[in-house]
Amino acid sequence: MNREANMSQYTVKPVTCPIDCVVEVPGSKSITNRALLMAALGDGVCHLNGVLFSDDSRHFLSCLEQLGYTLNIDEHNCKVTVFGTEGKIPYKNATINVGSAGTAARFLTAMLALSDGEYKIDASEQMKKRPMKPLFEALTSMGATFTFLENEGFLPVLVKGAYFDGQKPSNTVEIDISKSTQFLSALMMVAPVLKEGLSIYITSEKKDGSYIRITTKMMEEFGCNVHHKDSLYQIKPNEKYKRQQYQIEPDVSAACYFYAAAAITGGKALVRHVHADSMQGDIKFIYLLEKLGCMVTDTKEGISLIGTKNGQYNGIDVDMNDFSDQSMTMAVIAAFAQTPTYIRNIGHIRLQESDRIKGIVTELRKLGITVEEQQDAIRIVPSQMQSGIVKTYDDHRMAMAFALAGLRTSGIIIDDYQCCKKTFENYFEVLEGVIR
Repeated sequence: MNREANMSQYTVKPVTCPIDCVVEVPGSKSITNRALLMAALGDGVCHLNGVLFSDDSRHFLSCLEQLGYTLNIDEHNCKVTVFGTEGKIPYKNATINVGSAGTAARFLTAMLALSDGEYKIDASEQMKKRPMKPLFEALTSMGATFTFLENEGFLPVLVKGAYFDGQKPSNTVEIDISKSTQFLSALMMVAPVLKEGLSIYITSEKKDGSYIRITTKMMEEFGCNVHHKDSLYQIKPNEKYKRQQYQIEPDVSAACYFYAAAAITGGKALVRHVHADSMQGDIKFIYLLEKLGCMVTDTKEGISLIGTKNGQYNGIDVDMNDFSDQSMTMAVIAAFAQTPTYIRNIGHIRLQESDRIKGIVTELRKLGITVEEQQDAIRIVPSQMQSGIVKTYDDHRMAMAFALAGLRTSGIIIDDYQCCKKTFENYFEVLEGVIR
């Protein structure tokens, strides 16, 4: 490993020739945590295969155990067996800690708020800063009671479920999802536990998105139908999760870093088991690279991408709202383009693990790249990249994306590189294998 003496920094080794690699990536975090929730709320035993084991998913698993669920966990084989309890949370009083996992925070808050128990939800300092207010307000309108332990509208909280003391929650709710579509996904996934179903009315301009489509598809795969028209999402009464086996897709977000590596080096990358029919929104990023001139082929083994000759390509004007997790990756690619790149409609990424727009702008400028910042967009003017230490802001995607810059520029050092454990524990080991 190219680790510095203090063990917190990683020096990326530049490539001497175009990469040519076949890699495997972990399971999808988004799909893993959705599958865990649906299996827990389901009827009977569910065997999950291809499970991601990372900081985020381990927090989710730990929370389920703290709530009394029986789990058989096999990390070596990436399997978890969940013993569902038909929507009833085993423990009526418990404390959980969601760490920095946004999915665990939003999904489990909704589950506990629509229960008949009392719970404390704690979180990391990073998660305590992330927006939750629209979800709290929606759940309060349904009958849940929240006591904020530090700052109003943020974790940590005490929650008393809407079914507590024989109460009956409302079966209609309004929600603004402009800051996070996870709010809607949380309400949708918990809806089958409600005896009278749930009608969700979206009040924001944004009414759909790739992660909502993942939720809808998975709910249907687990046996629950979602009816969607315009601003209304509806889950009718008597819907139940029933699934005995479920295969989790590889994480397309993780795969994108290796496809990007092929693009900027003019090389080739194949990620096993990633295919064009993936339900994950980041699949769009791979075909965005095709617009840069890369050749994309969906083979039996997985999608293969061949970069442009000598890694030369022009910039692009792109709306990345629907696959914004790759904004940082695109920003790094843009730094090596022949012409400027405009990445727009990504204002919501300021509210994720870090202010990602600010992070992109600050770190690219530090490396000598001209960047124009707007509230919801960035314009990158390519120039000769300089060496430097990249700050990651405890954000796994900053670490993984900016490591790619070091493939073409000497002296790129990633500070606090181990934050990638949130979703991809051995990312830098896999990257080293690609470079060799």
